[in-house]
Amino acid sequence: MLGVFPLVFFFAQAAHYWRIQQLGHMLWMCNIGDLLLALGLFFRQPVLIRVAGIWMIPGFVIWFRFVVLEWGLFLSSALAHIGGILVGMIALKKVGVNRESWLYAFAWYLLVQVISGLFTAADLNVNLTHKIQPGFESAFSSYWRFWLTVAAATALVLWLLTLLFNRFWPTPIADSKNAERRH
Repeated sequence: MLGVFPLVFFFAQAAHYWRIQQLGHMLWMCNIGDLLLALGLFFRQPVLIRVAGIWMIPGFVIWFRFVVLEWGLFLSSALAHIGGILVGMIALKKVGVNRESWLYAFAWYLLVQVISGLFTAADLNVNLTHKIQPGFESAFSSYWRFWLTVAAATALVLWLLTLLFNRFWPTPIADSKNAERRH
């Protein structure tokens, strides 16, 4: 039943972006992460829960910096980010976090990068897939250098978050033994 909450958060954001005719914003990692979290919870898929839960932290930080501080707080946005992080942490505590989770989270990031680049308008710059983040133009001579730097920093942040979460919520021993038997 916990999966109902992130699904509601996702659809609340979708309704907001539908009203302002900017559905492309639904592909931001934090917004699509609520849908991934809901699916992981509904289908009892720990890897999806881990990926979405880990992504809730950088999503929250980026949202707070670039949305809340610049545009203010909107109900659907607060639900998606604050609610998503709360549900994500509850779910991570239950399923635990293994040390490989960052790799899946990074693969998810790369997949969403490709999808965002193909299906969102360049002016929205969803997940920074089209151009350098305003304010960073003087630090980078090309978009690809910017993107590679962001991708490397993203991988590092996901790895560090995975290590941290693994300390607090290691994968339950039964899950670890089942994984070893499959290999």
